Amino acid sequence: MKLKLLLSLSAALSLFGATAHAQELPKIDASVSYSYLRANPATSGVGGFNLNGGSASASYNFRDWLSGAADFGGYHVGRVNNVNVDNHVITYLFGPRFTYRGSRRITPFGQVLFGSARTGSGVFATSNSHTAFATAFGAGVDWNVRDRFSIRPVQFDYLLTHFPEGTNGNNLTQNNLRVSTGIVFHFK
Repeated sequence: MKLKLLLSLSAALSLFGATAHAQELPKIDASVSYSYLRANPATSGVGGFNLNGGSASASYNFRDWLSGAADFGGYHVGRVNNVNVDNHVITYLFGPRFTYRGSRRITPFGQVLFGSARTGSGVFATSNSHTAFATAFGAGVDWNVRDRFSIRPVQFDYLLTHFPEGTNGNNLTQNNLRVSTGIVFHFK
């Protein structure tokens, strides 16, 4: 009788231990994504243009709802206003990410990131390469496939940059849209 009780108690504790382990918060989330960037220069007469590229991000989870995120993106542009421009835009952004973990399968998040962006000559109507302030406000959702792997079907970011445009060199505000999709790896 005592042996049955002891075995039942051991089985129950093992089950609770496995459940607690499955619900353990990952310490680090790392993602790799394809990103589309719709750039919108502020100079009149210069229309918006499309850039394609990729981004990588890592976040350290302080709490189940709060993370510190680092996001790095690289985007290539081939044509601006029907002119061949073989150049790039690179972003380096850091800040808080807020996550809702109320569902086992779906994990929505929002973020506010600050940092810098670098553009090559000819992009955003610039005459030289420039580095300028950038910030991103965005949201996305992860679909949790496994404990250590998720798919990020969509992430939207409003990306604000301040590059000098035109010949006068004044910094202007560019209001850009970034849409990403990718995969996320979770490290316990």
